[in-house]
Amino acid sequence: MALSREQLAMRVAQELQDGYYVNLGIGIPTLVANYVPEGIEVMLQSENGLLGMGQFPTEDELDADLINAGKQTVTMATGASVFDSAESFAMIRGGHIDLTVLGAFEVDVNGNIASYMIPGKLIKGMGGAMDLVAGADNIIVTMTHASKHGESKLLANCTLPLTGKGCIKKVLTDLAFMEIKDGKFHLLERAPNVSVEDIQRLTAGELVIPEHVPEMDLPEVVA
Repeated sequence: MALSREQLAMRVAQELQDGYYVNLGIGIPTLVANYVPEGIEVMLQSENGLLGMGQFPTEDELDADLINAGKQTVTMATGASVFDSAESFAMIRGGHIDLTVLGAFEVDVNGNIASYMIPGKLIKGMGGAMDLVAGADNIIVTMTHASKHGESKLLANCTLPLTGKGCIKKVLTDLAFMEIKDGKFHLLERAPNVSVEDIQRLTAGELVIPEHVPEMDLPEVVA
């Protein structure tokens, strides 16, 4: 069974470490804020100028003036601060972010990422993605393993315009968690009840499969 958006966020949250400064991209990555493990403190950064992003608000906490980069309303954690976009991108470009979580259209075996445009379709622009992939050493991409037409998004070579080259080391899809190294995808974990054969069939780039591939340790049901 493929992971839900919430389960993807929960699995990414397991990669957080105490004291991390973490940038969450638009889409599924923003959900990670709801699943920070107990017992650790992280500072979540939103590129529009917020450090210390909290969980999504309840109706009582809702403040329409407090938003993330995806224009969603958010809360602020204790110790949070707000600033302009120049300060925000100084943090990103200066290498002060410990982990970046991004969405993507395509990723390939060389660690290239295409995440900002599909030719012929209207787009709002690059956003901060190019700065994020250039300024961060630790990046996790979250995405569906295949398109709605069943075509692999994990490729030998990206076909869409690149956001960054050779910058992606880990990819979490709705089917698997993989590491990219030596020009290949290396399978680390599989989603519960997803077979290795299904993952292999939907991975266009070369895939290295170890003798044992554990299932992700995630709840079966997410409220």
